[in-house]
Amino acid sequence: MNSKLKKYLTLFLLGMAGNTIYFLPYIKYYFYDAQIAAMGISNAQSGMLLTAYTIGNIILYIPGGFIADKVKPRWAIAISCASTGLLAFLYSATMSFTISLVIWLLFSVTTAFVFWAALMKAVRIIGDEKEQGFLYGFYYACNGIAGLIASSITLHVFNSKNSDVAGFHAVVNTSGMIMITVAILAVLLLKDNGSKTETTAENKFRFADLGYLLKQPVVWVISVVIFCGYGVFSNSTYFTPYLSSVCGLDTSKAAFVAIIRQYGLLLLAPIGGLIADKVFKNTAKWLACILFVIGLLYFGMLLFGESTNANFAVFYSLLVGACCMMMYGTVFSLMSGAGIPVKYTGTAIGIASIIGYLPDSFFAVMFGNWLDTKGAATGYSMIFTFLGATAVVGAFLAIVAMKLSHKNKNQTVTE
Repeated sequence: MNSKLKKYLTLFLLGMAGNTIYFLPYIKYYFYDAQIAAMGISNAQSGMLLTAYTIGNIILYIPGGFIADKVKPRWAIAISCASTGLLAFLYSATMSFTISLVIWLLFSVTTAFVFWAALMKAVRIIGDEKEQGFLYGFYYACNGIAGLIASSITLHVFNSKNSDVAGFHAVVNTSGMIMITVAILAVLLLKDNGSKTETTAENKFRFADLGYLLKQPVVWVISVVIFCGYGVFSNSTYFTPYLSSVCGLDTSKAAFVAIIRQYGLLLLAPIGGLIADKVFKNTAKWLACILFVIGLLYFGMLLFGESTNANFAVFYSLLVGACCMMMYGTVFSLMSGAGIPVKYTGTAIGIASIIGYLPDSFFAVMFGNWLDTKGAATGYSMIFTFLGATAVVGAFLAIVAMKLSHKNKNQTVTE
């Protein structure tokens, strides 16, 4: 096979692995009502599954990085994907809430323990250092395309069944088969290139680095901006059940809109980066503006109701999704402009990741409780109001981050 073609096929495979492996832990984002019906659980219990997964991720985040440094990417990716597929079959066969809690904890082992670091390493060793920017950019493009294809397959499978419950079971089983297929392809296509990770004195984890960073206000502020940005981005998925339960949109159509919002709009992420670089020339300034706009859009949902035209609601949800995608694609680049010495960047991103992804640990449970106790109409109004307020807080803190970054740069000695 032509080496260049094989390189692109391998990147596509990695993109598929990096996307589809997270479909099952986050399946509520696409088949929210169907999952609740199939399992016979409440909205709050649905949120507890994601909370269990997030807690597992936080616990395994650092030790997983250490282990990923010592194993071959091909086998780490293959075993992670295969294990996720087997858990899918177990989930489909049981659908018990108690067993599902254990499965979601195990998902954190199969998808977040060594998988992510191994995946990034696999992308890197495909080409030389001069190609890294292109390789990672192409990987993310493949990630979105692969996700769109896989999600279209699962949606077709769901629609082929005569009930939401039967459709959900079929979707879970299909996802499991996709993961097993990706695992087999990983073994066949990925090569280790005789590479072994080099751990230098520069990139070793040191507690002194952690202590230095924890004393930097800019790290904490940026971490909370990421928390706000990720919170409003990831929970834009509540438009899916809102469209079906409040606006009366068919479940399969709502799922199709979710796929477009999650994967089709992924193509807008680079546009957000271009706007930040070329127009605002400052990521923090861009985030302050776009988060404020997102906040206003979420508050605008208070004007919606059961009488709202479903097509307009779909358009509005995609507008919010587009803004969220352009915002989230740039949020981690705040670190590069914070005046933090290069040797501390990896540890700083680690701290920001732990704090930034905390919304998964309690937003879903809190929102689920609101829906269970307040009803759909009031519950969704509370959810969108909360997300609007979160976005506005993020916008304010982005301005604070911009000022702290400027101050930090003036104090940092170039090494």
